[in-house]
Amino acid sequence: MSYLKKRPEHQNDRPSKSKIALLRSKRLLRPFILLLIIIGFFIGGGWLVFKMAGDQHFSVIQEKVANILPMKITKILITGCNLTSEQDVKEALGIQVGDSIFNFSVQDAQDRLNDLPFVDHALLKRQLPNTIIIHITERTPFAVWQFNHHFKLIDRKGEIVDDHGMSGKDGKAFLKLPLVVGYGANTSASELIDILSSQPEIKQHVVAAVRVGNRRWNLDLKNGTVVLLPENQELPALQRLNRLQKELQILDRPIKTIDLRLADRLIIQEDKSFLNKPKDTDNPDNLNNSDNSNNTSAPSSAH
Repeated sequence: MSYLKKRPEHQNDRPSKSKIALLRSKRLLRPFILLLIIIGFFIGGGWLVFKMAGDQHFSVIQEKVANILPMKITKILITGCNLTSEQDVKEALGIQVGDSIFNFSVQDAQDRLNDLPFVDHALLKRQLPNTIIIHITERTPFAVWQFNHHFKLIDRKGEIVDDHGMSGKDGKAFLKLPLVVGYGANTSASELIDILSSQPEIKQHVVAAVRVGNRRWNLDLKNGTVVLLPENQELPALQRLNRLQKELQILDRPIKTIDLRLADRLIIQEDKSFLNKPKDTDNPDNLNNSDNSNNTSAPSSAH
């Protein structure tokens, strides 16, 4: 017979210390869990509204949300504009600071931006709660192409840049662009213009580059001289011409054509109309020897 007393069974139901601590932690965490649920609800609802806001099918919902959540635009951030003015972008956008951020169609606004002169494509997005972000990608005119009596702006690839009938001071600004003429000149222009840019002393004399047979170039100069360049050897020919200009000021003389097509020979043709005029015989710059003018070899330093 045992004299030890058994522990009452009800004492085994008493929770342990760890269980008590867990229960207390749950009670403390309940407010935080509830707060997280509420925040998640608003974030998810805002994201859903943002996605629906650009869809015309949800325009009614969009308007109601705009009334419930009257978020106002305080900033319009525009990047990528070089040829396009920010004022034109804002006018095409159709909204302004102070308007509701939800109360317009993103797609419609993007379409209007894409219709602006020189705009290749526009990216527009809302950044809640108060910012509109616009990034413009432009097709930059690189040159003016004349073909079949028509003038077109082209980019570096030779593709036509639609100017949407641009005129006035903006149109005059593009008169400073290089002019290329003839069939195939548009697609071959970028290489020649880059080469001319490396020879600024020559480039400043050039009015137009004329494509000949879609194989080579002639350069029309401001004084009426025509420079004949060799096929696929434009850079060495222009370097040669640059040396001649420094040594002889050849581009400032009364010359009709300068033929650089032969690497070992320079052929020039003087302007006969100028030769028929009285000349100052004391002026050493005059090219008086007609025999040398028709078929003249360049100085050895120019080869």
